[in-house]
Amino acid sequence: MNILLFAHTMQPIQRVAIVGAGNMGSGIAQKSAQEEFDVQMVDREQQWVDRGQSIIADFLGEAIGRRIFTEQQVAEIKSRITGVVGVEKTAEDTDLVIEAVFEDFDVKTAVFQTLDTACGEKTILASNTSSLSVNELAEATGRPDRFVGLHFFYHPAKNRLVEVIPAASTSQQTIDRVVQYCKMLGKVVIVCGDRPGFVVNRFFVPWLNEACLLLEEGHGTAAQIDAVARKAFRIGLGPFGLMNLTGPPIALHSTDYLAEQLATPRYTGAANLRQLVSANNQWEIDENESYSEEQFEQISRRLYGVVFGVAAQIVDEGVCSIEDVDRGAKVGLRWARGPFELMNKVGVTQSFEMAQEYLQLCQDEAGNSNWQIPEFFAKQANSDDTWDFSYVDTEISDGIATITINRPEAMNALNETVIAQLGSAVDAVNNNDEVHTMVLDGAGKAFIAGADVKFFVDKIRSNSIPDIVDFTSNGHRVLNSIEHSPKTTIALTTGLALGGGLELALCCDYRIGTRRTQFRFPETSIGIYPGLGGSQRPARISGIPLARWAVLGGNFMTAQMAFDIGLLTHLVDLSEVQNITNTCVALGKPEHKYAGKPANEASEVVKFATDFYSDANLATLLSGGCPDGYDSEDKSISRQLKNLKYTAPIALSMASELIDITATTTLAQGLDIELSKLTDIFSTRDALEGLSALIEGRRATYTNS
Repeated sequence: MNILLFAHTMQPIQRVAIVGAGNMGSGIAQKSAQEEFDVQMVDREQQWVDRGQSIIADFLGEAIGRRIFTEQQVAEIKSRITGVVGVEKTAEDTDLVIEAVFEDFDVKTAVFQTLDTACGEKTILASNTSSLSVNELAEATGRPDRFVGLHFFYHPAKNRLVEVIPAASTSQQTIDRVVQYCKMLGKVVIVCGDRPGFVVNRFFVPWLNEACLLLEEGHGTAAQIDAVARKAFRIGLGPFGLMNLTGPPIALHSTDYLAEQLATPRYTGAANLRQLVSANNQWEIDENESYSEEQFEQISRRLYGVVFGVAAQIVDEGVCSIEDVDRGAKVGLRWARGPFELMNKVGVTQSFEMAQEYLQLCQDEAGNSNWQIPEFFAKQANSDDTWDFSYVDTEISDGIATITINRPEAMNALNETVIAQLGSAVDAVNNNDEVHTMVLDGAGKAFIAGADVKFFVDKIRSNSIPDIVDFTSNGHRVLNSIEHSPKTTIALTTGLALGGGLELALCCDYRIGTRRTQFRFPETSIGIYPGLGGSQRPARISGIPLARWAVLGGNFMTAQMAFDIGLLTHLVDLSEVQNITNTCVALGKPEHKYAGKPANEASEVVKFATDFYSDANLATLLSGGCPDGYDSEDKSISRQLKNLKYTAPIALSMASELIDITATTTLAQGLDIELSKLTDIFSTRDALEGLSALIEGRRATYTNS
């Protein structure tokens, strides 16, 4: 089969320039350099470039202190950032320029006019804006097809959310390249329509202003309103604490802007906020946070009402999906639940009533208002059904179906809903005669970071282990439908793949990775064994000793290690992912998927693992000892012994037995036996301890029971 997957290869962005070396611009520059992009940090004067470098140095210095980076890594990050004085000196061959100057249309357009002259015709221009019209900015750039709006959230090196806002004129290739760049930064990306406030600020800013109005009307003190908001929305900081953190002037500017752009007087900055900003003060939040039940009801209903109503407006206007609204709240604002998830918890009918109460506040004396509740929200409330969320997307083009696990806010972790939706998507593709290739991908930085551990803990504690068995059995059915698919199956494991995510990848015909690929089986260290084929497929791919190294030792695998072992079938530069996908499509389904030996027997990792995890050494390793002839003080040996020391003994023994049966069983038989042991492992005290410790961020203490 000789099929060309793509008409062209989309060259990834590598050379980035950030114009504006303030807090936001320096943060974007820092994060880009951390992810190995070549960065120019541009400003008008040397003093501002120096200040940006100083801000970055302070952040990275703190990261060294917290052992996030080593001094060597920080030196490498800094070396990727070049200071540039003068926008006109931005390098002509820059792939992407992100303008991060004052939120002023005239200032930004002046910058873009200079950049349009300085940069080559292929350079993409972007504006980091939280409010201005992207369509109007695009027309002012001179290259409207190569322009996009970006909204990074503060601090860009820490907050994982970014809103990508295409103009009407933006080309699809521009969108694709910028989204790819953002994903390479590890960002959760929301591609949204050009409407005032975009997604997050559209509901967040009116929420802040409503808190000010509640204070002004005497419903509670700032401390009480913050306390109610923290409980109602399960957040760490209430609206007044947040405004003090980010600056009340930003809140005032943002809410006045929305009031003007959306013709909604209710959004006009509250008088107390205006007075606070005029006096250059912050909110006084005293320590007395106690409130009455009546206060909680009044305050929470008002805050819920504005968020629920605006969230529905965002979706109704086609700005983005309900999933992306919730994603924005959870990732960008660190809310425990997004607006639509909150509605499900509160009750959709009750949520609609709260939005109706807010609508009344928005109306003038004649009952007129530009603020309306969308019809689809009313219909959902009348049906009294909860909102359904989609976490699996399928896109079909030229015979290739790309199935994307789209739950980046949870690192695409597998839960009951995801498994069910993935199964439906795989079945649909398998039954589609026009599709010849199935590509599995994960949104965001991760491929899939395992299963949802809290589900396991909740089921063990409620004595519902059969539910865990059912969930895993359903997972097996989905993976088997991929394993036996008549289509060529490809996993784009170009990011993190842990546990269940790695097991999903291993049932595919091909697994493509880049230098950002990271693999690991962490199960034995959290009290269980890998139950979605992880005890079976690694040994059949790479051989039993390598499977022991990966599964029993729980060793972290770099991309090169995974390739040498054979768990990755292809390791390429990011720019070559599409080309190598073409190659896999042309090859079709492999004749010998399970070689039973590592791909590179000359690899140092392969040689070590083959020797150390041999049959002769296994009994000693399982008993916690160091095999004869090995120096326990040697770094490589001590690391393995330490890894094994921190595993749950029962899980380690069961995983070892399951790996060993690969020598005498078919894959189908081995998978059945793996499933049959689930009740035994999840019934142990060690399983509950290990899984609970992971959630609680502590080291597990195992009792071998």
